Amino acid sequence: MRPTPLRRIAATFAVLALASGAAACADEPQTPSGTPTGAAVSYPVTVGGVTLDAQPQKIVSLSPTTTEMLFAIDAGTQVTAVDDQSNYPADAPKTDLSGYQPNAEAIAAKNPDLVVLTTDANNIVSQLGALKIPVYVASAATTLDDTYKQLTELGALTGHPAEAAAEVQRMKDQIAKIIASVPQRATPLTYYYELDPTFYSVTSKTFVGSLFAQLGLTNIADAADTKNSGYPQLSAEAIIKANPDLIFLADAKCCGQSAEAVAKRAGWAGITAVAKNQVVALDDDIASRWGPRVVDLLQTAADAVAKVPAS
Repeated sequence: MRPTPLRRIAATFAVLALASGAAACADEPQTPSGTPTGAAVSYPVTVGGVTLDAQPQKIVSLSPTTTEMLFAIDAGTQVTAVDDQSNYPADAPKTDLSGYQPNAEAIAAKNPDLVVLTTDANNIVSQLGALKIPVYVASAATTLDDTYKQLTELGALTGHPAEAAAEVQRMKDQIAKIIASVPQRATPLTYYYELDPTFYSVTSKTFVGSLFAQLGLTNIADAADTKNSGYPQLSAEAIIKANPDLIFLADAKCCGQSAEAVAKRAGWAGITAVAKNQVVALDDDIASRWGPRVVDLLQTAADAVAKVPAS
């Protein structure tokens, strides 16, 4: 079964992107927007080319990743509309707006005072600019530092710098703890990371690949990236020959893949990962949104590594 068109579009954007203090205490007084009254937040605020004269109260997010970021830094009450793919958190105000094929008129109808997105599809940034609507572009992260920077900048724009700083620190602390919990091995484990059933994968130079490298894993897709894209398409024969210790499936929801389905593929039953029940079905959403839940992705991978007996 081939991946859905939406999956293909998401993968394409990923390739293009590659080429191109604590939260307020419960008893601390809050302003209507949720900003601690003691926080030194003043406007106008400028981040890159975006200047806001006042704290935004009608934010439109056209990316699941930025939606998750906004809610993680306590700016959720200021978000009035999100795109049709933003399904987390559950109370995000989901609409039929599209981040893949954005429509300026439909976005403007929401009367936003800030639009947040990850890609300038359909030249939407200039279209919204002509309508005097501020736009913050959080391009697909290629490193954890990119994620931390975007959280920090969103915190500044939305009036939640302290909450953003706390979220960044939380992520850093948890990621460091996860990495430290993985024992070193004399012989590194190898893995195959599947984006779709046609065997597109990621290399160590991608966001996900760099995370897994920190767990001491060796990526079998690195050698196959002859075009230096970061997202090579492997062959079934090459994967079987590489015989990875672990297989991670980032196509479970989109494409119905599972450990059982993988085991039924011709010649795959003998792969170490399959034979030893070391095939991990990931949550597609978490695996493709490089915001706060990156911690969850890394924890899932670390748990899988920990279950592999030392040789």
